[in-house]
Amino acid sequence: MESTLRISIILVLLSLVFASSHVSSDKDFSQCETTVKSWVESSIFTGSKDDKLSLKDLLFFLHIPRTGGRSYFYCFLRKLYTSYQECPRSYDKLRFDPSKPNCRLMVTHDDYSLMSKLPKEQTSVVTVLRNPIDRLFSSYEFAIEVAARFLVHPNLTSATQMSRRIRPKSRGVSTLDIWPWKYLVPWMREDLFARRDARKSRKVVESEHHNNPYNMEEMIMPLRAFINHPVVHEIIHNGATFQIAGLTNNSYLEESHFIRHCVRTHPELGKFVLDVAKSRLDHMLYVGLTEDHKKSATMFANMVGAQVLSQSESLSLNFGQDAINITDPEDDESIQNQLNTNDQQQGEVPTPKSAKSTTKNMTVQKLMDEYEVCISNLRKSQSTRRTFSLRWIAPANFSKEARLMVPEDILQQILSLNSLDVELYKYAQNIFLQQQKHLLQTAENFFNRQQKNASVEAERLKQVCQDLYHCISWKMILLGITVLLIIGVVILVLTARRRTSKLKV
Repeated sequence: MESTLRISIILVLLSLVFASSHVSSDKDFSQCETTVKSWVESSIFTGSKDDKLSLKDLLFFLHIPRTGGRSYFYCFLRKLYTSYQECPRSYDKLRFDPSKPNCRLMVTHDDYSLMSKLPKEQTSVVTVLRNPIDRLFSSYEFAIEVAARFLVHPNLTSATQMSRRIRPKSRGVSTLDIWPWKYLVPWMREDLFARRDARKSRKVVESEHHNNPYNMEEMIMPLRAFINHPVVHEIIHNGATFQIAGLTNNSYLEESHFIRHCVRTHPELGKFVLDVAKSRLDHMLYVGLTEDHKKSATMFANMVGAQVLSQSESLSLNFGQDAINITDPEDDESIQNQLNTNDQQQGEVPTPKSAKSTTKNMTVQKLMDEYEVCISNLRKSQSTRRTFSLRWIAPANFSKEARLMVPEDILQQILSLNSLDVELYKYAQNIFLQQQKHLLQTAENFFNRQQKNASVEAERLKQVCQDLYHCISWKMILLGITVLLIIGVVILVLTARRRTSKLKV
């Protein structure tokens, strides 16, 4: 009897706990839904899209990490704007604080919430999106690549202390200062040192997966562990959608953390965040795609570059005068300097020489020509940088070919964890096609106008000819030639007679 009573009490208590948790869950969803919908109402842009293709006073390049935005910054924007025209919060000028109320260029990893600090009506926004699977691979590889550079130090304490001493003295900006790498790199750096220490103490058995760098557990964090880690859920998964929506953990919006929590806890609320992100893409001046690199670059030069060139009056200046003190937050390439100066400046780099612009009388074609040279140099420096970094975690060696070794179930999990980004990328592809059609239509309209102007001019000349009546005709041309021939013959005859007279004398 007592045992039956005990079981009954336990069942009652369990039912109460379940009911309580169910009520709590319902309350949490209700609160989440209210907060998310309220945010959506204040965030959806309802203005006209008619003038979205016209460049405004301020250009905000919303740089989504690992989408190739660095090439746009160095190889396009640095040739279109002077360093003085960059806003103080541009990601390579975080330590500069000049008074620039009329800056014209903002390039940053900050999310869309930064628009709350900018003159919205005078700001044009551009961005580049990337296939979510490739972007995640690249984020994983880059975090490891940068963290691996610290393995030159004997231990984690030494690496951390050195970076703390160097960064305040440096005039450049370190990757460790930049979102999201200021979170991802220290985390990955700690993990790499822990694995190296474990190998040294022989606590880890050599893995058989040496041919697959994404599953080399004794050397680096496996990709499977990476995508399931809370840090990656917070920063990387659906990162493009949250960044364009203005809801990253780097947001200026107070409720951003709670909204992210709501979307992760109740995935059905993600559609509201996605709608806001789509709406913001709709109103951007330009949306590029990493995978269509060449087409995207050409489109950027024609849609954005051409307008900057037509507006700018400072193209004759030397753009490279103060560039030597600027660094690229994702291009940590002072490799030999790290070794030659007691490994100072991990995560810090000088600007590539190709970033300096001394071109005068720039045109869209010249801009594209310089872009091709610049991007080639950037790729070479990236290759050198990666080679240096990966030698510290050999035999791990990332490549497109190596990505093919990743099991299908991991790829499917990445797609599932980034479902919002997958939908946003598809939407961006449609916008990209619309931009292409717009450029083709613009070119066709220009050609038609040229033809029409030529036809109008021909008709005008014909009318003038008819009105004058004595317009030059083929008969008059023949008459003129005949008169010239007669004059020529007369001159020859007179010349011959004079020579004859001189001979007689």
